Parts: sequence; C-alpha cells; structure tokens
Amino acid sequence: MKATDQIKTTTKTNQSSSEWNYHPHPGQPIQNSPVFTWPPNLVAIFKWFAKSWLTVSQHLIMVGIAALVWFYFQPALERCKEFAIDWIAQIYVRNLIIMIVVAGGLHLYFYTYKKQGLERKFDRRDLNRNHKRYDWNNQILDNIFWTLVSGVTFWTAYEVLMMWAYANELIPWLSFTDNPMWFLLIFILIPLWNSFHFYWVHRFLHWPPLFKLAHSLHHRNVNIGPWSGLSMHPIEHLIYMSSVLIHCIVASHPIHVFFHMQWLTTAAVTSHTGYECLLVKDKKELHLGFFHHQLHHRYYECNYGNVEMPWDKWFGSFHDGSPEATQKLREKLKGKVKLT
Repeated sequence: MKATDQIKTTTKTNQSSSEWNYHPHPGQPIQNSPVFTWPPNLVAIFKWFAKSWLTVSQHLIMVGIAALVWFYFQPALERCKEFAIDWIAQIYVRNLIIMIVVAGGLHLYFYTYKKQGLERKFDRRDLNRNHKRYDWNNQILDNIFWTLVSGVTFWTAYEVLMMWAYANELIPWLSFTDNPMWFLLIFILIPLWNSFHFYWVHRFLHWPPLFKLAHSLHHRNVNIGPWSGLSMHPIEHLIYMSSVLIHCIVASHPIHVFFHMQWLTTAAVTSHTGYECLLVKDKKELHLGFFHHQLHHRYYECNYGNVEMPWDKWFGSFHDGSPEATQKLREKLKGKVKLT
C-alpha cells in the first residue's frame, strides 16, 4: 500500500461519527500528558518531554525564534529605559511580520492552496466566508482584523512593558552563566505554567457576563483556522497574555519572555489550524493542534485547559472525544448553548 493510500485509509477509519473528518483515536478516550498521572510512569513522562524537546517540534522552533529576536531584532536594552516611539514601533513591526508570516503562511498552505486537502483535518467544513456572525460577514477577514489590530498590539505592549522593566532593573534577571541548568529548565516549565494559567483564566472568560462581553468573539469560530487562534476581544488579550507577568517574580532572561510570548501567540495560531499536523511527503513532520481543544470550540463548555495538565479531568469538564461524552454534554447543557 502506498503511503498516500495509507493516510487516506487512516483518515477514513479515524472517524468516531459523521461529526468529524478526522479523529486521532477512534473508540479510545483522548489522553492528557502523562506528567501528572499517578502512579508516575517515568518512561511515558520521558517520552512526552523527548517528543517536545528532542525532535523537530514547535517548542524548539519557538526557542529558535526567541533567540533570533533577542540577538538580531530586539532594540538594545539601554534604549528601553524610557518609553519612546522608535523602539516600541520596532517591536510592533517585528511582531506584526512574525504573525503575518506564521498565520498567513499556514492559511495559504492549508486553506488557499489546500496543499494537504482534508488529511488530518478535524472538521471537514471549510472556513466560513459568508455568515453574519462575523465582522464583514467573513470569518477570515474578521479573524485577521482582531489578530493584527488587537492581538499584535497587546503582544507588543506586554513585551514593551517587560523590556522596560528589565532595562530599569525592576524585575529579576537571570543569565545563562548564573545558573545554566535553571536557565534551560525555565523553557520546559513555561508551557506548564501557561497550562495552569490558561485553564483558570479560560474558566473565568466563560463566566456568562464576561463571555458575552469578550470571549464570545473568539467563540464565533466553531470551525477554526490559523487566523482564529489569536482572534480575541481586547479584554481577552489582556487577560490571556498576562501569563507572561510571572517573569516579574521569577528571575529569568528576556529570551525567556520572547519564548513565552511566542507560546502565547504563534502557538495559538498553530494549535488553531484545524489540522493535527503538517504532512510532508505523506509523513507526519510537525505536530500542530490537539483534538482536545478542537472539542472545546465545537462544544464550548468542556476542555477549558490543554493537554499539558489534566485540569479538566480534575474538575469534571473533560470531554474524551467519544460520542457518549458528546451526548452527555448535550444533555447537561440543553438549552444553555447551541452545540454546532
């Protein structure tokens, strides 16, 4: 059997129902990371981290981008002691270019030129270009607007604030030579901290008054695409990106802040492509999105966190991807929200 035929067969088989084009584990519940399971499985934990940090992965790519930003595209820290339009504009333009390249590139690849077709795409539907729920009745234009106008602005504002604080020695600084092991460990801990922060602020954003005011804008996107990930109301951007403020307490380096902001911004883009992974020559090359969060966009009141930490299991909001879990959630929320 050819590799292409094998992928097509897998895609057809991996359907839990007519609701999904692709289900990664049909007939089996989706899993969180093994890090917080009990009793601990050291082999599984090692494999989980090795997959993220010892192979070509988003984690390493984002560390690389953070390093490039710090060494080549960041205004000298001395300039950041006082707020000035020149260095702030430099950071804004840099972030704008990164977002356009990442989100725009993935959109062109998956949705304009359809290079991967429906292979590993969770939802078989295309993005919506004519629906009144979106600004200009167009999901793509709506998402691009909120991503670039609000998302990149708040991304820049947080980085400007952090660089100003570093420059004025208002927050603790950590260099590689101070503690090499801790310096490297911070990169590994940032996604875990984000998982903790994201679950709780996300639950807060689903508080009905705040959902109606702000978070509902992001949830216009039931079927998600690359521009959907950072398409949020300004209030949500303010809350969501506040995760980076941990560096005001924990000694770290600007390169950690840049990696942290990449995780909050470009990782939001990749995780919302609507695809599990990027395939090159019919082989899985780069993991992008988890079915776990795709379920949240479809069913709203479940899977508020992500796979790094099992908060949803601990607090009873976990959807394991099965038809039974969907039916149970529908019964629980009957009349509260429309499950599309």
